Amino acid sequence: MGEAPLLEVDGIRKAFGGVLAVDGASFTVEAGTVTALIGPNGAGKSTAVGIIGGALAADEGRVGFRGDEITGLAPHRIARRGLIRTFQISREYPAMTVLENLMVSPMNQEGEKLATALLAHRRYRKQERELVLKALDVLADFGLYGMRDEYARNLSGGQKRLLELARSVMADPVMLILDEPMAGINPALVSHIGEHILRLREAGVSFLMVEHNLEVVERICDHVIVLAVGRTLARGTMAELRQNEAVVNAYLTGGGVDAGTAR
Repeated sequence: MGEAPLLEVDGIRKAFGGVLAVDGASFTVEAGTVTALIGPNGAGKSTAVGIIGGALAADEGRVGFRGDEITGLAPHRIARRGLIRTFQISREYPAMTVLENLMVSPMNQEGEKLATALLAHRRYRKQERELVLKALDVLADFGLYGMRDEYARNLSGGQKRLLELARSVMADPVMLILDEPMAGINPALVSHIGEHILRLREAGVSFLMVEHNLEVVERICDHVIVLAVGRTLARGTMAELRQNEAVVNAYLTGGGVDAGTAR
């Protein structure tokens, strides 16, 4: 038998006011891959990742991660297991500097414990110095080192996307869920973020990425899962999905993606 999937989503359902946003979607994500979750607007993609990350409670179904069930766990408990989610709209701390934004991401910091902060100054000061050095290295890697003392609110939209990805890396993720990471940013930064995702994959981080930019999906994703009206419609490579009539029809009739990109 092969290795079990890193992430398993089995029959999840979620209704809002009687309208099914996700209707029995099931799919898996393998370790060491970048997997895209695509589909027209209203397909249930963001609802699905909200359930996976713990921000939404599923009405039915289960989610497994690294062999353990995480259905219904709070987001911070899921994050502690190594599954980190970003959002469609960047959620930086605007009144904190870029460096400070990274410093709040690592979990289980000694300085967060009252007893350590009061009685074990050396231990948490040592950890703090190590985290500063790590954060500076990450900022340099993401091209944000020169903005380390800038308030996060002053960054451009694309820079905020980079900051959110860098902040996620500080939490030492096993898997990252990215919700439309390329939305609203210029082509140069789209390419830059794509390169970072590929380098992180090579470093052992797995990805589930909601994305409408099919050129990006084709360039950096190993597998593609298609949702339509809350259900899993197909899975494969972009080349395979272009030949799938049901996928093409879902894009052409479902809206949210230009018909030309679905060919």
